[in-house]
Amino acid sequence: MSDPREWIAASLLPGIGPARLARLRVEGVAPPDLFSNQSLAAALGLKPQVRDAIASYRTGGDLYQRASELAELAKARGWTLLNLDSPAYPDLLKQIHDPPILLWVDGDPDLLCLPQLAVVGSRHASADGINQASRFATDLAAGGLVINSGLARGIDTAAHRGALDAGGKTLAIIGTGLDRCYPAVNLKLAQQIRDGGGALVSEYPPGTRPLAQNFPRRNRIISGLSVGTLVVEAAPRSGSLITARQALEQGREVFALPGSIHNPLSRGCHALIREGATLVETSAHIIEELAPLLGSLLPQAVAEEATGEPSTDDPVLSAVPFAPISFDDLAQRLSLQPSQLQQQLMRLELEGYIELRGSLITRIG
Repeated sequence: MSDPREWIAASLLPGIGPARLARLRVEGVAPPDLFSNQSLAAALGLKPQVRDAIASYRTGGDLYQRASELAELAKARGWTLLNLDSPAYPDLLKQIHDPPILLWVDGDPDLLCLPQLAVVGSRHASADGINQASRFATDLAAGGLVINSGLARGIDTAAHRGALDAGGKTLAIIGTGLDRCYPAVNLKLAQQIRDGGGALVSEYPPGTRPLAQNFPRRNRIISGLSVGTLVVEAAPRSGSLITARQALEQGREVFALPGSIHNPLSRGCHALIREGATLVETSAHIIEELAPLLGSLLPQAVAEEATGEPSTDDPVLSAVPFAPISFDDLAQRLSLQPSQLQQQLMRLELEGYIELRGSLITRIG
């Protein structure tokens, strides 16, 4: 068994990224070999700064000390380290061209190898987007899929919460070290994910701050772990589109939820659909698409229950259009007293079928 400090040190080497290290591994050079073979770094033509760092590790210098400290911290916190040669390293993630050579996991590492769907979208999502992300995550988690996302505000948060509400499992793939939570407002959610049998996952060592460049790089892990990625509301240049396009490059399924042509947060999803993403309206559509890949892991009963279709027998819901209507106009259309209508609207809002904004009512489901 290799020394975890060597894998940690390899992940910290300056000037050599996961893509190069993954290629070396394919060529028969495992990252720990760089520290055990004194002439290997020079023979491979690695940069002087890389060779200097390797020499520092061998002589007990700064890199060795840092790797040792991080290994002790992981042990003390109960974190799991999954290196690229570990039997527990997820096979799907190994298949991308630049898999992280080391994953830090706070929670259940076995979840990383289970079938999962990424749910991503805007940090500034609408109420409808939040509702849809939560509903899809709830249905799919109830069907046995692990839901993964990035712990950001908006759609990510709704996806994690939806999975937890279903009693399912969720993974948060973060762009910081495990000792930090970004955004800080989701610290409680991160704890709920761990307590609910999920996990926080990062390729970044403890101490890593939420730098802007970390998150696009993190996105390849979100898509790489997943059999498919669902995008719920995304601006034309959002990070969610980066995740979706990485999923396409990785040969994974991409699903997009359409929206109003007047909503700027629908434009990213519409662009993905034009590029070949599968348009979905219910979680059953996703289950149907994934069934050939996952077989018996998705029982037929789940597909039948996850249609997400509201009852058409509700006269109030049937009278609410998808364009805003005033309370007074709706009351007149239904010939209901205001108090009666208000009670029905509160029920439909709680069930996620309508959105109330002041005196305007809009059907969203």
